[in-house]
This record gives sequence, structure tokens and C-alpha cells, in this order.
Amino acid sequence: MPDRPVVTRFAPSPTGFLHIGNARTCLFSWLYARHMGGKFVLRIEDTDNKRSTPEAIAAIFEGLEWLGIYWDEEPLYQSTRADRHREMAEQLLASGNAYKCFATPEELTEMREAARAAGQPPRYDGRWRDREPGPEQGNQPYAVRLRAEQSGETIVRDHVQGEVMFRNDHLDDLILLRSDGSPTYMLAVVVDDFDMSVSHVVRGDDHLNNAARQMQIIKALGWEAPEYAHVPLLHGPDGAKFSKRHGAQGVREYRDLGYLPDAMRNYLLRLGWSYGDHEIISTEQAIEWFDLDGINKAAAQFDFDKLNHVNSHYIRERKAEALLDEVLALAARQKEWDLSAESKSRLLRALPSLSERASKLTDIMAGADFLLAERPIPIEEKAQKLLGGDAPALLTDLAETLEAEIASDEAWTLEAVESAVRAYAAARELKFVQVAQPIRASCAGKMKSPGIFDVLYGLGRAESLARMRDQAG
Repeated sequence: MPDRPVVTRFAPSPTGFLHIGNARTCLFSWLYARHMGGKFVLRIEDTDNKRSTPEAIAAIFEGLEWLGIYWDEEPLYQSTRADRHREMAEQLLASGNAYKCFATPEELTEMREAARAAGQPPRYDGRWRDREPGPEQGNQPYAVRLRAEQSGETIVRDHVQGEVMFRNDHLDDLILLRSDGSPTYMLAVVVDDFDMSVSHVVRGDDHLNNAARQMQIIKALGWEAPEYAHVPLLHGPDGAKFSKRHGAQGVREYRDLGYLPDAMRNYLLRLGWSYGDHEIISTEQAIEWFDLDGINKAAAQFDFDKLNHVNSHYIRERKAEALLDEVLALAARQKEWDLSAESKSRLLRALPSLSERASKLTDIMAGADFLLAERPIPIEEKAQKLLGGDAPALLTDLAETLEAEIASDEAWTLEAVESAVRAYAAARELKFVQVAQPIRASCAGKMKSPGIFDVLYGLGRAESLARMRDQAG
């Protein structure tokens, strides 16, 4: 058990959409806080004025809320805290743990070029580390650099990566304040995590090197470091880093492709974390079972087939009324439908059959087109062939029989429709397919549709009879 209250955070930079990989890391952080009875806080790292936009911030909020991930305090905006960051840089200067660096841009360029020429990574050479400014510096601008440790090791003990060692002589004196007085990312993150009482930092393993540098700042300030869990980045099915060529990247894209939020939570949870052989894990179970030490060290591969399988499960498990709300919300975003009350009723009745084979909400929308078509409905060419010969007479006779035997809308149940159609075929000594094909062609207008009883029930009594009579001539 942690020896201090658990506080985790998600700290996105609002420079674009909410990436699905960041959403997975956020989910892990949120689940751990909930599992431990702690707090989950949100920090918007909006210090890049050129790239941070209100639209990107809104996309973060919208994506998290759609996923059902909610934070426990008002979001903190990093851009409002520059004075606090500068205060801590001045404190480090006063304690001797930082120093003023008057290196000019030209000198820094020379350092980088010299390092490259020597086959070494570009880095600052420490020329102002133990040097006092003279009169010639005057009012020249200066950066504030950390007086980093130059020997020994910095050890990052990580819940995912294990114990990772960094040689201090490979970590240069990083900048805390730029020459214009603005704080750097490294300083801001350390100060904000401390002020927000963050106990556990869960983030992508591309930040692992940053952890070693940030730990040196933390040590210089005399603070307790958070515990770390650096999560491997997502890969595509081909093993390469997940990118546009593999598929949708933003959370909102998955929403608009027809995935359900609880299905996305379940799938993202299983990308790099497991609990026995469980594939379908409710959010309640995830909160009960989740632990940082269960995150896999190897990169997880995004698999759309598995995502579709998980999503299809959640679609089938959804109550019809709730599923209808999801479908209508997606249709509204796509400006696809403006349904009447009668059309919504048809869709609700047909949802159990439409959802049976659907892996996404868009499959339901595509399958429901016949329900919403206006009479006389369009008939596909292949289906038209089923309406020749004796089909018009059969449809006239069948419509009259069903109208008589099922005398009201209330009596038009799935069971009643099936019983009446089967009885009709038996009474006239017809094979069932001889009756089913004209029904499907006249009522759905195509060769493939849900079962004919589902079609008739979904359309309702009046619409079904009217469509059959339209094709009876």
C-alpha cells in the first residue's frame, strides 16, 4: 500500500485531438485512482501558445466525458502558473542548485555542431556552471539551468519498466527558465505535480528519460518524488508505432465510427493489461481488479477485429431504449436522419434483430435503411426478380390474411406474425421460402435483411401490409 494518499493525473497538451493511446494511459491512471480510493486530477499543459487552442481543449474534455472518465477537481491550466514556476527557479538559484547561463544562441549552435562532429549527442557543455558573470554580461539575457549531478546514477523505480538506471554524466544541465523568463516543460511538470499532490505518474514510456531529469529537479527542491508507471506506446497490427495508416487515432473518431464508450474502455483496458482470461471486463470489475504492476512491459498491438468483437458484445447487451439513444445521437452528429415518432418506433422494434450481427452502430444504421424508406420503397434489381410471376397474387392474398388474423397494431407481435405467416404457407402447401422471398423483397427491398418476421414486426402492421400491396399491383 502507498504511504501517502493516491493522486493520479492526466496532463495532455491541447495541440490537437485526444489520441487513442493517450486515452488508454489516462484510463489506466483513472482506474488506479479509483481502485485505491484516491483522486484523479486533470491538468491542461497549454503553455504552447501557438499550438494550444480552445478547440483542442474542448476535444479533450469531450473525449474524456464520452469515455466516462471524470476528474475530481477543477482542471488546472499550466499557463496560469508561470509565476509559481519562476518562484521555484529562483529558489533553486538561491540554494545553489541552479545557475545563470549567458551562453548566446551562436555559442549553443557551436556546441551542438562540435558534439555532432565528435559523434556525440548534442548537449550543453556546462561553461557557465561555475562561472560568475562579469561586467560584459551587463543586461544580457540569461537562462536558468539546473546544476545537475555529474557523477553517480539516477535510478527510476518504475511499476512497468522495473528499475531503470541513468548515468548522471549523461544528463546535462537542463534549462529551467528560458532567456525570456518563461519556464520550461521540465520545471513546470515537477512543480505542478508537487502542488497537485500527485503520488503516481502514469504516462507513456516516451517520457522515461524525462523521469530521470525530473527526479534531479525534485531532489534539488527537497521534495518526495512520485511513483512512476511508464506505459509502452501502442503499436499497429504490423508492430510499428500506431499511426494514421493503421486507422483512426482520435477518440472522437471512434465515437463517430460507431463504437460504444464502455466497449472502448473495455478494449483499451485489455491493451497491455490483463486479469486472467477475462476478455469482457465491466468498469466496476476493472476498478476492483486494476493495479499498475499488471501493466505489460511489451508494447500492445491495436487490433480492429478484436475491438469490433468487444463492441458487438456491448451492442447486444445494451437495452433497446439505451441503444436507440446511442444510434440516434450518432445519426444526429452525422446529420443522417430526422426521424418521425413512427420511424423511431420502428427502429426500436427492429433493434434486437439489427444488433444481432452488428459490430458498430453504423452497421445498425446501414441495416435500418429499409425501415425508414418512404413508400413506395426502392427495390434492388435482384430483389425485383422475386416479385414477378405469382408473387403479386401471393402478396395480395397474404396481406388480406394477415390483416384479418392480426386485427390490431397491439396484436402485431413477433410471435403472432411468425405464427400467421407459417400457418399461411402450410395452408396453401407452399414451401416457406416461397413465401419468405416475396415478403423480404416487397418489405425490405433487398435480398439481405434481418429475418422476415423481424422485418414485419419492425415495420409494424400498417406499413408491412401497405408495402406488400404496393408490390401486388
